[in-house]
Amino acid sequence: MKLFKLSIAALVLSMSSLAMAEGGGDRTFERAMKENERAMAAYAAKQGKEAPVVEDYTYEKKLDIKKVVNVTPPIKSCNVVPSRMTYEDSAGKLNTIEYNVLGVCRTNGS
Repeated sequence: MKLFKLSIAALVLSMSSLAMAEGGGDRTFERAMKENERAMAAYAAKQGKEAPVVEDYTYEKKLDIKKVVNVTPPIKSCNVVPSRMTYEDSAGKLNTIEYNVLGVCRTNGS
């Protein structure tokens, strides 16, 4: 439950700083993920740490989260889309996991 609350808080904070263009399919997702990698590499360099390697999340994976650094905002899509969370573990190492979420779907034309 604590992980869920941390993820939601990080998501809300990061949504205001990152904006996504609507549509574009795979190119939009790829661009968002590349931008996330660059931002996290810059953050790691600023902190004097090694840049995190992106790993796919599975339910069996045990997460050691001390601090959530970044969560990518939901992409405007009516499909399941990729998202990433970068966090610092109890040893101070940066980790990034990629997982799927439901995109932000608006069917009323707004």
